[in-house]
Amino acid sequence: MHSFVYRANAVLTFAVTVLALMCAIASFSDNLNSPSPSADVQVLNINWFQKSTQGNDEVFVFLAAEYETPQNSLNQVSLWDGIIPSKEHAKFGIHATNKYRFTDQGSNLRGKQYNLTLHWHVMPKTGKMFADKIVMTGFRLPEEYR
Repeated sequence: MHSFVYRANAVLTFAVTVLALMCAIASFSDNLNSPSPSADVQVLNINWFQKSTQGNDEVFVFLAAEYETPQNSLNQVSLWDGIIPSKEHAKFGIHATNKYRFTDQGSNLRGKQYNLTLHWHVMPKTGKMFADKIVMTGFRLPEEYR
């Protein structure tokens, strides 16, 4: 007859083996899933531009203004960001001024074209992170500042 410790060891070993197998299947099944969120952004109004003299299934979303300069091919300024905690909150609308100020360090951006890009990063409970973006072109900064 086997002792209690021997039987407990056998049950625990079996449980850990089943758990490892379930983790491997979950990891493999993540490769079969291809998330495809979609988004739509509209810019209704730009109020003003100031010249400066100086672990859940969550989705991190941010709106960035992107432009080119002679020094850098890609410059990004984050205008707004947010976290979508669940599918129930995935459809939302905001009407707000930009969360972060878009300032010109001098007068280098007057009349410059820029793109608004909506980036999102899907952070699942397990598996690999997925990122994508939508680029909206055709925006231009004002020629004169207040």
